[in-house]
Amino acid sequence: MKLVISDPKTGKAYQKEISDAEAEALYGKKIGDEVDLSPFGLSGYVAVIRGGTDDAGFPMRHDVHGTGKKSVLIGSGTGISKKSLKYRGERRRKTVRGNTVAEDIAQLNLKIIKYGDKPLEEIFGGEGEAQAS
Repeated sequence: MKLVISDPKTGKAYQKEISDAEAEALYGKKIGDEVDLSPFGLSGYVAVIRGGTDDAGFPMRHDVHGTGKKSVLIGSGTGISKKSLKYRGERRRKTVRGNTVAEDIAQLNLKIIKYGDKPLEEIFGGEGEAQAS
């Protein structure tokens, strides 16, 4: 599993690959839950789960419960582009992943809410990418 850790102070995101054994600590957590990042080498850091994608590229959606894929009728938000809609009020049926982390998740997006002693740039060696505005 790949963790994408966003730092709101600097606007940079850092990627960390974790093993399946390490990822088991995240199984069962939902979007919006707080996660302690100490088991992943980031002592003192706490992050909140913001979303992710599964191994087939389907995005996690916060209002779809469970771990499986579901085909839901959506008009805005995660999983649909406004460009794909032709009419005002139109909704489309799209396949999305549930809001609970499971072994099918390939990428998990995290946002730092509590910082540790060591800065992230020092831990990752300054290889973070700034978010384009």
